[in-house]
Amino acid sequence: MNDSSLSLKNWHALYALSNTMLSLAQSGKWDELIEQEVVYVTLVEQISKNPLPSGPGGQFIQDKAQALLARILENEIELKRLLQERMGELQELMAQTGKQRTLNMAYGNLSGNVLFPGEANEINP
Repeated sequence: MNDSSLSLKNWHALYALSNTMLSLAQSGKWDELIEQEVVYVTLVEQISKNPLPSGPGGQFIQDKAQALLARILENEIELKRLLQERMGELQELMAQTGKQRTLNMAYGNLSGNVLFPGEANEINP
């Protein structure tokens, strides 16, 4: 396989991988998405080391790669939006956990104490 066809093959693989990653994010499969990120970065590195051919014969390949890049960037924009949405969900969960911890600490001091109406005993925190 010559460099030109390998280069274009890598661009197609990157586009397919970006579709897979977007699908994983849409399905909420965040752990699998992270695994694919490593493959994605590796493939981007391979593409950067194997530049597209220049000149009149390479124009066709450059045009194909440019079209693929436009689609990849669209996927990345949507993926970024989904990741930001997920980050908001996680921040909300963390805030709820913090509130729950505060409540547990506050009411944990009362554990083991049974209060009956009319008792004059005060609880010492």
